[in-house]
Amino acid sequence: MTTVLVRRLWQYGAVLFLTVSLNFLLPRLMPGDPLALLAGEDAALLPAETRAEILRRHGLDQPLWRQYIRYLGDLARADWGYSYQQKRPIVDILRERLPWTVLLTGTSLLLSTALGVLFGVLTAWRRGGASDIGILAFFLFLQSLPAFWVGMIFIAVFAVQLGWLPTFGAQTSWRQLAGWARVADILKHLVLPVATLTLVSVPGTFLITRYSMLSVLREDYILVARAKGLAERALMFRHAIRNALLPVATVFMLNLGFVVSGATVVETVFSYPGLGRLLYEAVLNRDYPVLQAAFLLITVSVIAGNILADLVYPVLDPRVRRGVPDGR
Repeated sequence: MTTVLVRRLWQYGAVLFLTVSLNFLLPRLMPGDPLALLAGEDAALLPAETRAEILRRHGLDQPLWRQYIRYLGDLARADWGYSYQQKRPIVDILRERLPWTVLLTGTSLLLSTALGVLFGVLTAWRRGGASDIGILAFFLFLQSLPAFWVGMIFIAVFAVQLGWLPTFGAQTSWRQLAGWARVADILKHLVLPVATLTLVSVPGTFLITRYSMLSVLREDYILVARAKGLAERALMFRHAIRNALLPVATVFMLNLGFVVSGATVVETVFSYPGLGRLLYEAVLNRDYPVLQAAFLLITVSVIAGNILADLVYPVLDPRVRRGVPDGR
């Protein structure tokens, strides 16, 4: 088991190095000139000396391989650089945006997992019934809905028509609130983005849970337990659900790695000040340092989620610890 983990860590290290290199290259392969952002709309009218000085100041006049070495050196010193657009240290920007993203995506992940597991177990247990067919059809319909469309419908109905909830932002910027009043304001702004993200995320967990539960219910030990006269409720909670949730737990831990990546579409629709919206703004403005820092943060979190899944899964499933293949 230790050998497997060490081999996995080497693989993740290689993935991290490859991703860091792609983080450097991809923004520079995008169309557009960062000089227009650095110098403004009239960049093309500037004297050649001024243009050269601006590029030199940001290291963009160097060959690509020198920029790459400088980039790796900055990472080794934990120097994430400055944003071209906001003229501030990127660490400060990430520190402001990350809590909002974790609040939004973390809440949605917990809700979508709970709802997906609940309905997945119930429909699998009543396979073929009217409730199973109806709920399955409903979740398949939800899976086909684009997130931006769901978000706009929610804004039109609950924010504009009914006026129950705010249309954008994470808190009311023009009011100085404190204590519980501020908490209530933040939760009020959170309802529609979380509802949108949960609605489009829950079908994935539901389908995994339902499929896993159906597989477990066909196992021999379930048939034996039922033949011995074990009550249906005990059969479901003691034997079926515990084993059926193994793949769901793995998917949940993998999804934890994506919590910091944010939800670009949902955050953009609701103008939510998270990391996903920051990425969208950085792409539009060719803000290379912000793109690199955000992608690196997402990569590290995803790799951490994978390592967590590798460590926890053997604890959940003894067959993995003993090296027994699935199905035996």
